[in-house]
Amino acid sequence: MTRIANDPDTFVDDALEGFAAAHADAVRRVDGGVVRATSLAPGSVAVVVGGGSGHYPAFAGVVGPGMAAGAVCGNIFTSPSAGQAYRVARAADAGGGVLFLFGNYAGDVLHFGDAQDRLRAEGVDARTVLITDDIASAPIAERARRRGIAGDFVVFKIAGAAAERGDDIDEVERLARHANERTRTLGVAFGGCTFPGADAPLFTVPEGMMSIGLGIHGEPGIRDVPRTSSRELARMLVGDLLHDVPETRGDRAVVIVNGLGSVSHEELFVLFRDVSVELRAAGVTVVQPEVGDLVTSLDMAGASVTLVWLDDELELLWAAAADTPAYRKGAAVPAPSSRAVAAPIESPPAAPPRPVATPDDRRRAEYAQGLLRAAQDVITAAAADLGALDAVAGDGDHGVGMRAGVDAAVAAFDPEVGLRGALTAAADAWSERAGGTSGALWATALRRLASELPSADERSSVTPAELASAVGAAVDAVAERGGAVIGDKTMLDAMRPYADALRAGATADVGIRPLLTDAARAATAAAEATAGLRPAKGRARPLAERSLGHPDPGATSFALIATAVARHLEQNA
Repeated sequence: MTRIANDPDTFVDDALEGFAAAHADAVRRVDGGVVRATSLAPGSVAVVVGGGSGHYPAFAGVVGPGMAAGAVCGNIFTSPSAGQAYRVARAADAGGGVLFLFGNYAGDVLHFGDAQDRLRAEGVDARTVLITDDIASAPIAERARRRGIAGDFVVFKIAGAAAERGDDIDEVERLARHANERTRTLGVAFGGCTFPGADAPLFTVPEGMMSIGLGIHGEPGIRDVPRTSSRELARMLVGDLLHDVPETRGDRAVVIVNGLGSVSHEELFVLFRDVSVELRAAGVTVVQPEVGDLVTSLDMAGASVTLVWLDDELELLWAAAADTPAYRKGAAVPAPSSRAVAAPIESPPAAPPRPVATPDDRRRAEYAQGLLRAAQDVITAAAADLGALDAVAGDGDHGVGMRAGVDAAVAAFDPEVGLRGALTAAADAWSERAGGTSGALWATALRRLASELPSADERSSVTPAELASAVGAAVDAVAERGGAVIGDKTMLDAMRPYADALRAGATADVGIRPLLTDAARAATAAAEATAGLRPAKGRARPLAERSLGHPDPGATSFALIATAVARHLEQNA
């Protein structure tokens, strides 16, 4: 558990400020994370890493010569927003392009993808390599679906060394992909991790057991087995890793024994000793190993073993010097003496005048503001339960993320700019503050809703048919953005029946209030029915069996909001 904290809601910001102050010679704080304190050589590739916080020294701790140019730091176990990723990348950019590196998680893919698109639109050569080293999260035939765990560190190191020696972005990207292709990790947990402010871990391991296949966001393992000796554990982990190797592996490999937060270094060295014995017996030469806490999971009791199958170019880059707050290798890397500055950004066009709503449009916006506040109330009350539901097979952050998103949306919603403008501002705020998959998808829904609703110039009120059409378009946008279909056990499983019920009711000429009430019932029933589904998307997918019998958190939160909106209308008729 977290023993030193102020407000759990400010824990990440407090920690980042302390980190930047303690390492002011190496990094500087920017909005969204940290970048190097000294500038990159002009024309260099900026390797920008990131993800949710709670994994130190990933991600901020590996910013420095020989590794990353910047790190984007989201909330605990929550992907950073697109805005955070964009701002850190802009601050790190030295003119040679930006390479985003992060683990393969849905929220990170969405938000970093948006940041990449924005950078490209401004003329920055921005690219992404997803890290997929966790062999427990998908079979080898589906490597692209695997999540990134301790292999993050490997890809950061290889790409950072290539960028440091002056390789162009094509080569840095190629080497990052090559490193990822030749990296495999498997972990074990003996106990769960606990969020700041929480009084219980996200998951527990039965007494006398250990959980194989843990994730670094508190996702429990895929199978529990009796605890055994270090020798037997090493035999188990190495055996599985040797059954999942690149097609042309060679016989030389880096070994990383990584601590997850609360296993002592002495224990890690015992495990490394036994892993080395197993590898030697299999004819593998261990090269420049690393033992320690490199990619952690708050205070999780656990460890992971990573194998990086070397060839000549990877071995050269792995051996290259690095000098970061949390990791040093070889001689210090010379760095430019100038203080870092953000890459020049062309002055954006002058912002258009702030719109002033007509009286009718302001009334429409005030009406919607009441609905958004009703959503805020229900999510605030349900946040803890949503987090617990998410922790069954995920990382437990859904309640926190939803609360942060809806709070930000309410704060940003200004009826004075009219319904469309207020909804768009709410969408931007939701994405920025919530991060995560839900933040990206709720922002998508609100933006599309804003664009589809008729303007106040067209009509002073919204008809049931217009509402049904706008909501249907918003649901289509969420489906396209998230890539989910009905039955994947996502929020779409509640959203689509809601939209269908609205469309059916509008066709039957039902009034707005009964229309929304019936649609909310449909969403609630559909959300409850997700208990019988196996997740095909997101962090719960590798633990599909654990999820059975429990409804999807995203579908549940959508149904809660739909019900709160309908109830608000009934009570304020």
